[in-house]
Amino acid sequence: MHQIDASGIRKVFDLAAEMQNPVNLSIGQPHYDTPDLIKDALCQAVHDGRNAYSQSQGIPDLIERIQSDVDARWDHDDRRVFISSGTSGALMLALSCLVNPGDEVVIFDPYFVMYKHLTRMVGGIPVFVNTYPDFHLDLDRVRQAVTPRTKLILCNSPSNPTGYVAGSDEIQALAEFAAEREIALVSDEIYKSFCYDAPNVSPADWNDQTLVIDGFSKSHSMTGWRLGYVHGPQHLIQQMIKLQQFTFVCAPHPVQWAGLAACDLGMTDRVEEYRCKRDLLVRELSDDFEVAGAHGAFYLFLPTAWGTGTEFVTEAIRQNLLIIPGNVFSEQDTHFRVSYAAEDETLLRGAEILRRLARGGP
Repeated sequence: MHQIDASGIRKVFDLAAEMQNPVNLSIGQPHYDTPDLIKDALCQAVHDGRNAYSQSQGIPDLIERIQSDVDARWDHDDRRVFISSGTSGALMLALSCLVNPGDEVVIFDPYFVMYKHLTRMVGGIPVFVNTYPDFHLDLDRVRQAVTPRTKLILCNSPSNPTGYVAGSDEIQALAEFAAEREIALVSDEIYKSFCYDAPNVSPADWNDQTLVIDGFSKSHSMTGWRLGYVHGPQHLIQQMIKLQQFTFVCAPHPVQWAGLAACDLGMTDRVEEYRCKRDLLVRELSDDFEVAGAHGAFYLFLPTAWGTGTEFVTEAIRQNLLIIPGNVFSEQDTHFRVSYAAEDETLLRGAEILRRLARGGP
């Protein structure tokens, strides 16, 4: 635990605690509420007495529903599904099952903040592959990072924090490379619904050993419900279920029934709404900031107009704008993350402050 440095984000939160009615563009979750159909399904499950433990792997109805979608897309004979306690829980199970102390884990930088810390918690060594300035997944850089101790590659597309969506050529090359080198490949696809310029692709399209982690948190605004799912080769899935039995026990039982309702609820209107929010914020900021990525999820990862990411964000907070410094997500401190999961009025107010900061200097 002493290897985990939470000081950067803690400093931001300490400053934010002093803010009065901030313009909040830091939120890593949808700004809309969970749809009523899903809420009703949860309430019904509770009233129906579905409040005890479920099987560790999840309720059969939900597994079968997701398995049918997985089979229809991939048709891998050995690919199996289980239900996890959120995607974060799934990541913890995956790393615990795959990584021994001293094993190296390749992580693309910038990265979801949990990747580095979970790797260290299981005794692994994070090895960072720089994707600046355009966040492209460069296979040559991956080759240079891989050693005989490399056990796992973590891929996240669409990406948090950059909003980058990797193209099919990048994903195919990465998937085939991992298969060739017999390196485990974990694909975190929690933002797959939020792709604005091209369809989402998965490394499982080219590598049948890929472990895919997904869930309902972002698409259906269920972040607090802790419901995810995993699919991958059966031998690994069985080990993850075994570990779930002795850690999380199971995903919350009544929430799984709500997830079954969510499976048949389309969220395309919300995705289109977020596409418009992306376009709005890019239009407002592109004269003052260089925008890369921003093809999916609901984030912009922008280089500062001056100073380090921490210095720029500290001044933004003083001007009542809450954003996150890039060093929370990166080994560099040159950028900051903006979330556009907010009302348009909030986005416009935030953009105004950012323009003023960029033009005014430190």
